[in-house]
Amino acid sequence: MYALEVKNLTKTFDGLTAVDNASFNVPEGSIFGLIGRNGAGKTTTIRMMMGIYVPDNGEVILRGTKVGQEFKNRVGYLPEERGLYKKMKVMETLLYFAELKGKKGKEIEKKAEEYLEKFDLADRKQSKIEDLSKGNQQKVQFIATILHDPEFIILDEPFSGLDPINTNLLVNIISEKKQQGKVIILSTHLMDFAERLCDHIAMIDHGKIILNGQLDEIKQRFGKRNINLIYEGDISFIHQLPFIEKITDFGNSTGIKVTEDSKIQELLKLLIENNVTIKKFDANDITLHEIFIELAGQEENNGGLHHV
Repeated sequence: MYALEVKNLTKTFDGLTAVDNASFNVPEGSIFGLIGRNGAGKTTTIRMMMGIYVPDNGEVILRGTKVGQEFKNRVGYLPEERGLYKKMKVMETLLYFAELKGKKGKEIEKKAEEYLEKFDLADRKQSKIEDLSKGNQQKVQFIATILHDPEFIILDEPFSGLDPINTNLLVNIISEKKQQGKVIILSTHLMDFAERLCDHIAMIDHGKIILNGQLDEIKQRFGKRNINLIYEGDISFIHQLPFIEKITDFGNSTGIKVTEDSKIQELLKLLIENNVTIKKFDANDITLHEIFIELAGQEENNGGLHHV
């Protein structure tokens, strides 16, 4: 049995279909990535899962039963549109949100202190929210999301506005929560984070699910005949090679697709012969970013994308 089953969710606003018949399953004890560009329908899907929006069609099943109020009580939700009471103090805010989920007392206060320590906010617990930087406000909101120890954690674009150190801290805590058996749903347009963290993904584009499944299997399927290359030197000559199907330059790495498997070693040999310094040559490997571009990139220049 899956922890959550999303079945045929559809939502239209003013004639625009924001989510179009979306279906996917979230396995128990996993980090599940709902990924896609901004405006693809991720937030609308999550709001329907949370019961904030009523779907025009479809349903969400929690361990075999249709989702209701009980799910809201068991979930920690970090919305994309952050919302904290600016005049409240940090500790007061955390205890207030925990109490809304039925948790109060010394134990929860101690836990809040530990998280504030972890996020380097211990000296700010009596500061007003409005006096904190945007990044620190986000850290407070993240602590509020997980403080009551929810079974399900839904994070909508959790990394926006965080510096690398705090991003890394967030990644570690998300991984820790997975180890504890929590079900984590991560909505993001940042493919590298999804690739680093998620076991399963659903890729959404223009409201439709265009890819869905276990990340390893998806990468294996799309990675055939693909090379992930990091190098120093000039590789412009490979554009002329007859067995090169596609080259995608990502700045610090390059994705290369050959016409058949047997050409992978031939390419390696030619790179060495042309004095290219190879720092990484991963055969049959592809990034999630490349897969997304392959599936959704054709529409990148189509106008009229809406943020939903």
